[in-house]
Formats: sequence, structure tokens, C-alpha cells
Amino acid sequence: MDRVILQKWLKSGYMEKHVLHESMDGTPQGGIISPALANCALDGLERLLQEKFPAGKRLKSLGGEKPCVHLVRYADDFVITSKSKELLEGEIKPLVEQFLQERGLELSPTKTVITHVEHGFDFLGQNVRRYPNGKLLIKPSKKNVGTFLNGIRRIIKAAHGVSASDLIDQLNPKIRGWANYHRHVVSKRIFGRVDHTIFSNLWQWARRRHPNKPQRWVNLKYFERRRDRDRVFFGETCDDEGRPKKVWLFHAQSTPIRRQVKVKGEANPYDPTYETYFEEREGAHMLETFRGIGTLRYLWHEQRGLCTLCNTTITRITGWRLHYCVPRVKGGSTGATNCVLLHPECHDRVHRQRLPVSKPRLL
Repeated sequence: MDRVILQKWLKSGYMEKHVLHESMDGTPQGGIISPALANCALDGLERLLQEKFPAGKRLKSLGGEKPCVHLVRYADDFVITSKSKELLEGEIKPLVEQFLQERGLELSPTKTVITHVEHGFDFLGQNVRRYPNGKLLIKPSKKNVGTFLNGIRRIIKAAHGVSASDLIDQLNPKIRGWANYHRHVVSKRIFGRVDHTIFSNLWQWARRRHPNKPQRWVNLKYFERRRDRDRVFFGETCDDEGRPKKVWLFHAQSTPIRRQVKVKGEANPYDPTYETYFEEREGAHMLETFRGIGTLRYLWHEQRGLCTLCNTTITRITGWRLHYCVPRVKGGSTGATNCVLLHPECHDRVHRQRLPVSKPRLL
């Protein structure tokens, strides 16, 4: 990364609503520029480790065993794994420090820890640990769960004079967002404990609002059975037309657990070589979301159930692939207006022969 270009870019200002603003301060903590800069600065670290410790190479210092060095990185947070603590301390850590020093960076002494996987470690709000039964499990970390619940308690305690429906409007986005973040790991039991803790806090909130009412009255006013769950917190409000309706508290345990498929480290969504790869990922992701399912259904009806290339029926048996009419490398969007459904073999043919594909005309 060219430091001169970076320095000019940071001082170049930014445009908002066609007005140029000067850049007087540095990048804020948590801003979108910080992870972008971290990705630029740390790009090449994984390649350096692969060159220094090839996957099939055996080291004499390890008794002829393979080092098994792997890097997992997200912005400026990363984990490096190896078979030996001595290898991490003696060779890998100095190599990383030299890599960072060339870029004007250094490892944080408080955050840099070398530990055994059986003791576990926290990474991005999750705990990675191999348990005595030999299973390696990734769970939400205790610190992350505690921070989340403390935030929920603050919202509930501050809700003096707030209606139940307004309180639910504040809680639901936070609970849903936190649960979605952890839905790819072993979280089901922790989700249940979090739901129980939130229920206890809401029960105390309801009792404080009506100290002279019996528990049965409070239970009937704020809690109700819904589907297969007893005592679900709810509130009453009105829709846009003024008709009364009920809103319900979202439960973390209702979030389905879905395993995340890691993105290839070398894959770039703006590289034509990986266009097919990201189209397949996007199609699989859409199947897992209500919005995505609706988009697929819309595209299927728009095409009258036919493949845009071969004009034959698309079914669950034939399968399908999502294709961008204008590639993302050329500025195409990921919206439905730029997408069509193709048969898998037609999709391969389009990319292999570079055939143009356009949206079907509606008659």
C-alpha cells in the first residue's frame, strides 16, 4: 500500500449531498474506513505465512511433523493457529511483527495471547475451545453475552412510563441482531438462557409498574401464550389504519442455527474469475432468507418459470443458478432488476462462452 497515496486520500475530504467537507480528524473507531484500511494493510499476511510454512512441508523442529499454520482474519483482528507453541513464539510471532513494522503497525500487547485450544480463546465475540470429549465448539463468549444482557437491562430499567409495545420496539432489533450474529455457531442453549434472563427482567419491570396488583393480573396484562411458548411478553398498539393489534417480543431461541460457509480467502467479488462463485453464494444465501425467497419467487414468475437462455422449465429437480445480467465488476447491482434465473448447465455455458443475458420482456 502506497503511504503517500493513503495520506492524500485521508486528507482529501468527502462529499455529502453534493457538498465537499474537509477531513479534519482521523478515522473514527468503528467507522467503515477503519476496517477497509486494516484490510489493505494486512493484505498479504496469509500469503506470507503460506510461503514460509507450506501445507505439506515437514519441520525438523517439530519432529518431522507438519506445522499446520493457518490464518483467520477479520479487519484488524486475526488468529494464527499452529501445532506448536514454540513455533508460534519463536518464528511466527517475530515474522508477523516484522510484517506489521514495515507498515507502521504493531501487535497490541494486551490483546496478543498465545494459548492452547483446550483452554479456549475469544475471537470476535465468540469462544473457540476444544472440550475434553475431543469436540471443538464455537459458542458466544461469556463477555459478549454479559455485555449484550447489560445493554438489555439498561433499556428495560430506563423504560419508565414507556408502554409495552414501545419497549418491544426497542428490544426486538437488538435481540434479533445479536441472535443473527451468533446463529452460525453452537448457540441454542445460550439463546435459551438469554431468553430466560430477559423474561425475568421484563417480569420485574411489569411488577414495578403495578406494585399494588396481584401477580395473576400482571401476568394476564403483559404475558400470553403464543404458538408453543407460554408467557410471551406482548404489547398493544394500533396499525396505520387505527385498528388495534398486538406486538410480541422476539425470542433469540426462535432463530434457526445455520452453519456459515467460509468465503475463499483469495476470492474478490470484483474479479471476473470469481463471478460464478459469488453468484452461487448469493443464490444459496437468498434461499435462507424470507426476502431472498420472495425475490426468487418473483424472478421465477417474471420469467414464467422458464430459463432465460434455453427457454425450458426451471424446477426443483433441474435446479437453478442466480445470474447478474450486468456483472458486478462492471457496476451491476445485486437487486432483482439485474438478476435472472438460469439452469446450472446454462449458467456454466454463459460464463464459459461469455454469452450476453438480458431480462425477459413482459408482454
